Amino acid sequence: MNSSNEVRHDDEATLTEFLSSLMDYTPTIPDELVEHYLGRSGFQCPDLRLTRLVAVATQKFISEVASDALQHCKARQSAPVKDKSKQPKEKRLVLTMDDLSKALREYGVNLKHQEYFADSPSTGLDPSSREE
Repeated sequence: MNSSNEVRHDDEATLTEFLSSLMDYTPTIPDELVEHYLGRSGFQCPDLRLTRLVAVATQKFISEVASDALQHCKARQSAPVKDKSKQPKEKRLVLTMDDLSKALREYGVNLKHQEYFADSPSTGLDPSSREE
């Protein structure tokens, strides 16, 4: 019984230390932006440490999604191209909404976007020659 109290005390001390370290950290996502979206969701908290904790968690989430989307992009661009004339000369990575959608889907976020003119396969064709 005594060891569980010690573990809980150690956990509380670690949490307190972590939360106090957030006061010295400036997250990438500004406090004002986090407070704005927390307020829009109905959450009000005057503790800046909690706001920064949400900012750090959000930053980590965005970083992981971006990394996963990059992996999807690399996999897509390294796939063999049937028509060699369409293969780009330089290996510049181009992240698409499809890459981002696949990455977000892994986290349970289903992203649907409208097809933009530039996303259409008939982009740049004479309107009379389109297959639509």
